[in-house]
Amino acid sequence: MCPQPRQTQDKLSIISTNSGDLGFDSVEMQSSEDIITKVLGIPTRQEYLEYLAQCLAPRNMQKFFAGGVCRTDVQLPGKVVVITGANTGIGKETARELARRGARVYIACRDVLKGESAASEIRADTKNSQVLVRKLDLSDTKSIRAFAEGFLAEEKQLHILINNAGVMMCPYSKTADGFETHLGVNHLGHFLLTHLLLERLKESAPARVVNLSSMVHIAGKIRFHDLQGEKRYSRGFAYCHSKLANVLFTRELAKKLQGTGVTTYSVHPGIVRSELVRHSFLMCLLWRLFSPFLKSAREGAQTSLHCALAEGLEPLSGKYFSDCKRAWVSPRARNNKTAERLWAVSCELLGIQWK
Repeated sequence: MCPQPRQTQDKLSIISTNSGDLGFDSVEMQSSEDIITKVLGIPTRQEYLEYLAQCLAPRNMQKFFAGGVCRTDVQLPGKVVVITGANTGIGKETARELARRGARVYIACRDVLKGESAASEIRADTKNSQVLVRKLDLSDTKSIRAFAEGFLAEEKQLHILINNAGVMMCPYSKTADGFETHLGVNHLGHFLLTHLLLERLKESAPARVVNLSSMVHIAGKIRFHDLQGEKRYSRGFAYCHSKLANVLFTRELAKKLQGTGVTTYSVHPGIVRSELVRHSFLMCLLWRLFSPFLKSAREGAQTSLHCALAEGLEPLSGKYFSDCKRAWVSPRARNNKTAERLWAVSCELLGIQWK
């Protein structure tokens, strides 16, 4: 945040359209700098300019954009966590923090070698040997089912499932099962995984499911007449549509989980420096240009951690969070009929029954 100037105690709250309220002569016009320095309690123009320079310094701007921080001190000995895509970025930092708190953490990812490298780093950093890697390719339902089968045979409990993995702005392509890639990986893959692990979550209650979405869900639309993007495709909007699906899935899942002890939350991690933009040259360029103002992966992990750990969130199951607090969602993300229909269509596409 910007450093607080001398003698400032939220004086901006006293601003009035009547200059006399600020102690100025209402007849004499005051410059904007004069008014600002008067309100902020900065005696001279020079101090005002110094204050402004400090606010705009990259370090302080970065603090401003860093967002909320997970402040709970909950520890997790004996708890079991699955995080998809935790071999890099936000997922890796989420895994690191949960391992630091004593959890047994499963890194579920497509690139096992990269996953093992991340796990080795986390084990060394946290002194927690219980960081494990398992193969999971969300673009292939056979891989999802194989992961779930192996995990259920290995573990008798599951307390936290974080659906973190995702793809962004991919050229048009389809998954192994014929789904448009954004829909298949970001929504349907996690939908199936959650379905397959749900009974273990219920048996381990209280338990939580955290679904990573994005603020760009506001530009998304569930186009039931063209879910696979075969009639019209935009790689940017395809990502937005899938992030809206994440919010709607969370909303409907919360309804179905009432009374089970399992709660669920969707999350906007913020604008984060990560590999997610690798499919777009333009986005890579913009990310590099604005890098000082983007969140680090550790900062991006904070809201996921908050929703996984914070006490007293149960009444907010199904809600959407940003910067470690409940946030606004678009009208489309609040449409119960769309959420119900998407659930039914998702089950049909995946060939499952989930009432």
